[in-house]
Amino acid sequence: MNTRFFNNGVAVFIVLIVALLIVPLGTGLLDFMFILNLSISLVILLLTMYIKEPLEFSIFPSLLLLTTLLRLGLNVSSTRSILTRDGYAGEVVKTFGDFVIQGNVVVGLVIFLIIVLVQFIVITKGAERVAEVSARFTLDAMPGKQMAIDADLSSGIIDEEQAKERRSKIQREADFFGSMDGASKFVKGDAIISIVVTLINLIGGLVIGLVKGGDFSTVVNTYSSATIGDGLMSQIPALLISIATGMIVTRSASEADLNTELLKQFSSQPTVLIIAAVILPLLIIIGFPPLQVMLISGMLLTLGLSLRTSRKKALAAVEVEPKVIEEVTSEVSFYKNLDNVYGLLNVDAIGIEVGYSLLPLVDEKSGGNFLDRVVMLRKQFADEMGMVIPAIRLKDSSGLNPNQYEILLRGESIAVGEVLVDHYLGLAPDNISTENVIDGIETVEPAFGMPAIWISEDKKLRAEMAGYTLIDPTSVIITHLSELIKNHAYELLTRQEVKRMLENLKKNNESIVDETVPSAVSVSELQHVLKNLLREGVPILDMEIILETLSDYAPTVKDNDMLTEYVRQALKRTITRKFSSAGQLKVITLDGDVEDAIIKSVKRMEGGAYLTLEPDMIQKIIAGTKEQIDKMRKLVQEPIILTSPVVRVYFKKLIDQFYPNITVLSFNDLDPSVQVQSLGIVKV
Repeated sequence: MNTRFFNNGVAVFIVLIVALLIVPLGTGLLDFMFILNLSISLVILLLTMYIKEPLEFSIFPSLLLLTTLLRLGLNVSSTRSILTRDGYAGEVVKTFGDFVIQGNVVVGLVIFLIIVLVQFIVITKGAERVAEVSARFTLDAMPGKQMAIDADLSSGIIDEEQAKERRSKIQREADFFGSMDGASKFVKGDAIISIVVTLINLIGGLVIGLVKGGDFSTVVNTYSSATIGDGLMSQIPALLISIATGMIVTRSASEADLNTELLKQFSSQPTVLIIAAVILPLLIIIGFPPLQVMLISGMLLTLGLSLRTSRKKALAAVEVEPKVIEEVTSEVSFYKNLDNVYGLLNVDAIGIEVGYSLLPLVDEKSGGNFLDRVVMLRKQFADEMGMVIPAIRLKDSSGLNPNQYEILLRGESIAVGEVLVDHYLGLAPDNISTENVIDGIETVEPAFGMPAIWISEDKKLRAEMAGYTLIDPTSVIITHLSELIKNHAYELLTRQEVKRMLENLKKNNESIVDETVPSAVSVSELQHVLKNLLREGVPILDMEIILETLSDYAPTVKDNDMLTEYVRQALKRTITRKFSSAGQLKVITLDGDVEDAIIKSVKRMEGGAYLTLEPDMIQKIIAGTKEQIDKMRKLVQEPIILTSPVVRVYFKKLIDQFYPNITVLSFNDLDPSVQVQSLGIVKV
C-alpha cells in the first residue's frame, strides 16, 4: 500500500499544486507549504553541488517545471490571503516581511527588487545562455563522439555493451541539454511574474485598505510588509533554483563533486596563495582597514605555506626505483655460444619501435596502458576475423625522432607515424564555422590519411564543444596498428597458426578436421585458401563451414583460387553482413562487354588460370573503373564492385594492380535478402 502511494506521489503532488490556484488555503497550511518550498529548493541546490556530471540529475528539467508551478500556486494562494485577510498571509510571510523591512518600506522594496534583478538579469540570463550553447554544441558534437566510440570499439578498447552504453549516454546528454534550454525559460518567466504579483499585492492591498477606511500609513505598512514578505518567500527559493540551474548547466563531467574539485584545484597551486598574501597588504596604502586586510593576508599566507610543505613531503615520500642496467661483460664470449647466434635469426611477426618521448605510453610502470590495449585489440580481431594476432614486440629506438613510432612486419618497416604525448588528435566536423576552428599543429591522421590537428590539453574542452573528435595518442597508435593488421592479416597467417586453429576446432568438431585435413586438402592448401579470404577482408571465424566446403569441392577442384570462390559462396551471410549497411548494398557493376572480354581472355593451365587481355583493353577497363570509383566515393566511403561469379576472381587480380584495397564481390557472395543498388557501370 505504501509503495503504491509513493509510486503515485508525484502525480498527486502535481494535482495538489494545481489545486493551490483554485482552493483557498488556511494560513497554517500556507506556512507549511512556504517552508516546504524553501526546503525543496535548498535540497535541489545542494544536489547540484554534489553530483559529478549533469546526467546524474537528469530529472532536473522536469523538477524545474514542478518547483516553478509550486511557487506560482503559492503566489496565488498568498495573494488571495493578503487581499482577503487584511494583509495577513500566515506567520512565515509576516515574520519575513517584518524582518526585512524593519520599519522602512523603501528599504524592503529595494532589497526585493535587487534580489529579483540579480536572479533575472545575472543568474537566470547567464544560465539560459549556457544551456542554449551547451544544447547546440552537444548536438553538433554527437557525430564526432559517435565516431570516437566506433574507433574505440574497432580497436578493442571497449566491447559492444560499453559502446551501447556510451551511445545511450550521448543521446541522453543531448536530450538533457535540449530540455534545459527550454526549461530555463520557466525560471525567467517566474522572475517576471513575481514582480507582477508583488505590484498586484501592493496596489490591490492599498486600494482595499483605503476603501475599508483604514489609516493611510497603517495600510501602507501592513500591506507593504505582507507584500514584501510574500515576494521574498517566493524569490528566495526561486533564487536557489536559479543558482542550481546555473550550477548544473556549467558543470562538466569530473571524477568528484564540486566541493572536492574546488578544494583540489585551488590547493594545487600554493604559490598563487602566497603571492596573493604578499600583494594584499598594499591595499592599506590606499586606505583599506589594516586589521581586516592583514587578517585575510595572514590566512592566505599560512594556507599557502602549509600546502607547499605538504606537497614537498609527498614528493619526498615517493620511492624512485633504481634503474638496473645489465651489460654483457664480453660480447665475444657471449657469441661463442652458437645458441646465442641462432637467437639473432628469429624475426618477430609484428614489432613496434618508439622514440624516447613515447616511452610513457608503452611503459606500464609510467602509467601507460598500451599493452592492455593490444590485448583488447587481439580479442576484438579474433571476434571479428577469426584469427589471433601474434605477439607484438615493443622496443625503443634511438634512430627515430622522439615523437615517432615505427610498425614492423617480419622485421621490415611498413609504416611510420608521429604522435604528441601531451596533445589530442583532433578531427574537425564537416562544415565547421570559422569561429569554432581550433588552433593546433596540422598533421594527417595516420590510419586513414584524414587531415587533422594536434590540440593541446588546455583547448580540449573548447574543441569538444566545437564538435571535434578527439583521440588520445595511445588510441592513435592502436588504431593505426589495427588497420595495418587488417590489411596484412594474410601475411601473418603461418602454417603453425593454421595448425593451432585446427587443434582448437578439434575440441568441438574433431570429425570434420580428420575428414578434411589432410585427406581432402593439405595444411598448405588450407592456408592458401584462408590467406585468400583474409586478403579481401573476409572473416575466417566459421572454420567448420570452410572445412565442410573444402571437403565437398577439393577432391575435384585443384585450383586454390576456385576453392576460395566456393568457400566465399558458403560464407555469403558473413560477407553480406560485413559489407552491407542496414540491409542495403551500394555497388558498381561491370558492363556485359567488359565481362565478356575478361572471360574470353582467361587462359587455363594445370596450376591455375590467368588473363591475357590486350594492354589497350586493360587501360580502358582501368580508366572506366577509376571514373566510377571517383563518382561513388562522393556517395559512400568504401566503393564496392559487383561482378558475375565467373569474372570476380580475375577482375580482382586485375584491379589489385591499380586499386589494391577495392572490394570486389560476386552475386554468389551475397545473401538473397540484401537489397543491391547500382550507382554506376564500368564500360569501355
